[in-house]
Amino acid sequence: MTERKATNITWHEGTVTRAAREKHLNQKGVTVWMTGLSASGKSTIAVIVEQMLLQRGKHAYRLDGDNIRHGLNKNLGFSAEDRAENIRRIGEVARLFTDAGVIAVASFISPYKKDRDAVRAAMKPGEFVEVYIQCSVEGAEKRDPKGLYKKARAALAAGKGMGFTGIDDPYEAPGNPEITIETEKLSAEAAAEQIVGYLEAGGYLRA
Repeated sequence: MTERKATNITWHEGTVTRAAREKHLNQKGVTVWMTGLSASGKSTIAVIVEQMLLQRGKHAYRLDGDNIRHGLNKNLGFSAEDRAENIRRIGEVARLFTDAGVIAVASFISPYKKDRDAVRAAMKPGEFVEVYIQCSVEGAEKRDPKGLYKKARAALAAGKGMGFTGIDDPYEAPGNPEITIETEKLSAEAAAEQIVGYLEAGGYLRA
């Protein structure tokens, strides 16, 4: 899916610069990429982070894994190949938001390190902030708001499997994320404050 098929295309530069957009918004464009197991707390924290940034007068937009699969990525399943394409596409969307001077808050399981690294590599240094939403499989299973772990366990017991991350498909934890959030120890509100605090300390909340 990543093969370039379009021909006779040329990049068309505009006259509005990245710096001008960021000065207008009084912030720096950045992608806050939350990765972690299903039910680790990514979406809940992302909602709070977006709200906190709005309250500070900052422009942020939340990109949620399930939401994206309702539209842009509705033709993708959960095979390794489709998962990779899912992350590639949303990585491109996040990069556009970042270039526009917006704070993109992305919450995706994104289980494979190479896919997350590819998104980082497509951006400039400092534009990709990886947040590891750390939670044990046992902790995630206790929450299981969608009942997916229960389904995955039942499928595995039946000898079928469903390629569910953490059960019968691997999750590759980040080796050196900018932020690590232990959601079995911190509340969602405290986790969001930690992320916003990192952005403030890093100078992202001013031009």
